[in-house]
Amino acid sequence: MRAWTWDLFCRVIDNWGDVGVCWRLARDLAARGARVRLWIDDASALAWMAPDGAEGVEVGAFDAAGEPGDVVVEAFACDPPPAFVERMAARTPAPVWINLEYLSAEPWVERVHGLRSPHRSGLGKWFFHPGFSTATGGLLREPGLLAEHAAFDGDAWLAALGLARRDGERVVTLFCYDNPAVPALLEALAAEPTLLLLTPGHAQRLVTATPPGVRSAALPHLPQPEFDHLLRASDLNFVRGEDSLVRAVWAGRPFVWHIYPQHDGVHADKLDALLARLPPVPGLAAFWRGWNGLAPWAPLPEAGRWRAAMAAFRDGQASRLDLTGALWQFAQGKTGPEC
Repeated sequence: MRAWTWDLFCRVIDNWGDVGVCWRLARDLAARGARVRLWIDDASALAWMAPDGAEGVEVGAFDAAGEPGDVVVEAFACDPPPAFVERMAARTPAPVWINLEYLSAEPWVERVHGLRSPHRSGLGKWFFHPGFSTATGGLLREPGLLAEHAAFDGDAWLAALGLARRDGERVVTLFCYDNPAVPALLEALAAEPTLLLLTPGHAQRLVTATPPGVRSAALPHLPQPEFDHLLRASDLNFVRGEDSLVRAVWAGRPFVWHIYPQHDGVHADKLDALLARLPPVPGLAAFWRGWNGLAPWAPLPEAGRWRAAMAAFRDGQASRLDLTGALWQFAQGKTGPEC
């Protein structure tokens, strides 16, 4: 049987999360035997995120998409070009059209995951929601990822970068949006010897000096597999947005999520929804909310219980079908060719 052709559409809004999610999905689909075409309006971040590309993945300009393949995935309601939709409607059989939505832990996601919406072209668009429960599409996880993590030597990886951990030192990664709580974080980290690894962008701009007990290092942009290694090599990860949140889950380390702030305040509900799904850790919710400017600053949770809880959460999520596998099964269940 021939391989399916998947067309993925991505618009880059204002950060790297959109292209990060789409590239991971494209690469994972191709690794499982699909032919993948990623149509994107700004592919510049792929120069450092995926410098070697991936076998089976073609990258093209958003408006240059030609004849539709078997499955069309629009990421985050980006809407394929109208001329492309017309060609979808004229194709026999019509492609399976899927809107891959943003990740959320909110309960309403379970009610709308997998629903169909009629389109004026006469086609139907299916809504596919990533999530943390069995009633959603799950999380992106490549086959063998956790086995790779288990065999990974984080200290050796850090040393190879010239960032060898000193005796008794914890390693903390900071990947954040603009955040006025950074000075309070630096003061909290100074309570014990800390190597603070600063990702490009806001983290490096916000941390220009560190208190005694905290030494910092500015990192370059890292390809996705190396970013995953960074999270696994760290003892505590501050992450932001969607892609790095999921990778922090798979790292199995304590993590703090900086959710993208929205003017109407709905990000608070999204943050609390994820907290409600995490194993209970004393002080965790207060610290997350303080870091996100939703409550007063709070102390860091105790490391041991936090570490055990995040490892348990990772294992629970890993017991479920991953997002790529679930997306493939979902597409197979709709109108389309045999695979």
